[in-house]
Amino acid sequence: MSKKQEKVADVVEAPRENPLKRFTKYVEESRVELRKITWPTLQTTKKVSIAVLGFVAVMAVLLGLVDLGLSSLIKALLS
Repeated sequence: MSKKQEKVADVVEAPRENPLKRFTKYVEESRVELRKITWPTLQTTKKVSIAVLGFVAVMAVLLGLVDLGLSSLIKALLS
């Protein structure tokens, strides 16, 4: 048997874990990873949220002006 066939045979013969055990292991590992996260403070979250909302408002105004300008240009060209 070639090495490739041996590897395939090893994979086929390897017993699979119980799905419940795999799920339990996944949940435990997820909890460990969640404990490693450094969550932002409430003050930081507020500042970033205000910055994002401000940026969105500015972009909405700019895109609205561009849309208005292009609409006027198209109307002028077609009339």
